[in-house]
Amino acid sequence: QIACTIGGNVAENAGGVHCLKYGLTVHNVLRVRGLTIEGDVVEFGSAALDAAGYDLLALINGSEGLLAMISEITVRLTPKPELAQVVIASFADVRKAGDAVASIIGAGIIPAGLEMMDKKAIHAVEPYVNAGYDMNAEAILLCESDGTPEEVAEEIGRMTAVIEKSGASMIRVSQNEAERLKFWAGRKAAFPAVGRMTPDYLCMDGTIPRKHLAEMLEAIGHLSEKYGLRCANVFHAGDGNLHPLIMYDANQPGELERAAAFGADILELSVRFGGTITGEHGVGLEKVMLMAEQFSTAEIAAFHRLKAAFDEAGLLNPGKGIPTLARCREYTQARAGSAAGAPGQA
Repeated sequence: QIACTIGGNVAENAGGVHCLKYGLTVHNVLRVRGLTIEGDVVEFGSAALDAAGYDLLALINGSEGLLAMISEITVRLTPKPELAQVVIASFADVRKAGDAVASIIGAGIIPAGLEMMDKKAIHAVEPYVNAGYDMNAEAILLCESDGTPEEVAEEIGRMTAVIEKSGASMIRVSQNEAERLKFWAGRKAAFPAVGRMTPDYLCMDGTIPRKHLAEMLEAIGHLSEKYGLRCANVFHAGDGNLHPLIMYDANQPGELERAAAFGADILELSVRFGGTITGEHGVGLEKVMLMAEQFSTAEIAAFHRLKAAFDEAGLLNPGKGIPTLARCREYTQARAGSAAGAPGQA
């Protein structure tokens, strides 16, 4: 993509706009070679169908540089499809758009890509790339089908029928490759487009079950009002991976802190909906304490034992990835106190 490395994809187990059909990074990597903190060469996975010993390949995917330093990656190659087309659908409210995503999957359709953008994201993107998006829509869906021409025609017909039944106000299908790329150009430029609208923004990365997409969008709208900060939403809707872009100005007193609290609320809500605090951007530093919202004391202790098996002294990416149990308790108590003292909050 615009800014991307295969090593970074493995470190974060990234997904992307086509992960619904083709899987995350972990599903497309056969072998990873790296170096331990002692400088020993270690290999995870195998190009062979089977290999002796434990299969630790999934462990290194998403490990955020905490276990080894990656030096070589063997990837699975997938043939390019003969044809790809995109359905772009407009909706008059976000709940209908969110419900349409669940309906598409519920109908047994697995699009190559299934993305969603709300009105703020649309209004950021359209003047930036002129993708042809409906500026009156509250939300749009981008649904891609790929395969043989016969497969694409059949799947596009099924998707269109489901989208119509879900209450779309406008439906268009790309008529050639140039138009398909134009439709995708807007979604892929969402982050830089929002960057033109605000001095700073915070991109979150929670993931929730698809059935809760509409509820989450409405909740983010309420949180935007609560914190007095704008938020544009772009989703890998097919796998429920949220990318809310919280806009703020770090030069204005208190806005950075409000943005961080806004983001924490989104991630806590993701966990309560049965999801996770990260889909593909990792934990890093900004979300390290939020692990206490998702994982039990026993689970976090297990993470520490696993880290120690590879890097006992904690020299690889120190401070990232796994909070201490004491810090988890402090964070949980602080958040509970903050919620109890917040005016108008249940």
